Amino acid sequence: MSPQVGFQFPSPLYPIADYDAAPDRDVVRLARAIVAAGAPLLQLRVKSLDTQSFVAVAREVAHICASAGTKLVINDRADIALLVGALGVHLGQEDLSPTEVRPWFGRPRVLGWSTHNLQQALKAERSGHVDYIGVGPIFPTRSKANPDPVLGLDGLRAVRAAVRLPIVAIGGVTESNAEEVLKAGADAVAMISSIATANDPQEFIRRLQLRLATRGDQQGRSA
Repeated sequence: MSPQVGFQFPSPLYPIADYDAAPDRDVVRLARAIVAAGAPLLQLRVKSLDTQSFVAVAREVAHICASAGTKLVINDRADIALLVGALGVHLGQEDLSPTEVRPWFGRPRVLGWSTHNLQQALKAERSGHVDYIGVGPIFPTRSKANPDPVLGLDGLRAVRAAVRLPIVAIGGVTESNAEEVLKAGADAVAMISSIATANDPQEFIRRLQLRLATRGDQQGRSA
C-alpha cells in the first residue's frame, strides 16, 4: 500500500497533556489551558490509570476539545479514541501495530506511530496505514522511564531525507531548541515537560505558537 501523506499538522507545536507530568496530576486542567491557548490539536497521554479512569478523563478532555474545535489524539488506546470521538490515536512500538489497528480504526481517523530509528520510520511509511510518525528522542528526556537511544538532529535529518510522512519530533524538545528541530526537518515539535512545568502553560503555549508561526511566515517570505 502507498503511504498516506494527506495529513498535515495544523500547527508546528504539538502539545501533549500527560497525566503523570501534569501538576497534581490534574491533566484535565492542563488540557483546558492548552485548549484556551488556541492549540488546534492536543494529545492526551495517560500511562498510569486503569481503563475506567482513563475513559472518564478522556471523555472530559474530549468535551473541552470539542467545545473549542480542538482536535484530540489519544495516546496508545485506539479503543478509547473511538469511544470518545477523538480525531486519532498515537501508537508506540510496544502497542498494537498499525496493521492490526487500522482495519477497525478507519480513515479519516488519524493514526500516528512512534519511531526511534530510521528502520522503524521506513517500516511505518511502507505499511500504508500510518498518517504521521513521531521521531525521537531527539535529545535526552525525562518524560519516559526507559527512553530509546538519542537520535540527535543528524538522526532526524536522516529520517526526513528518507520518508514522506509528516514528522513530529519528540524527546527533550524545549522552547530554546524547537526552531532548530524544525529546521532539521520536523513538521512539528511535541512537548510534555516544558508545558507541564511552565508557570503559566496557557501563556507559554500561546507565546510559542506565535513564535513558531512567525518563523514559518519569515521562511516563506525569504524563499
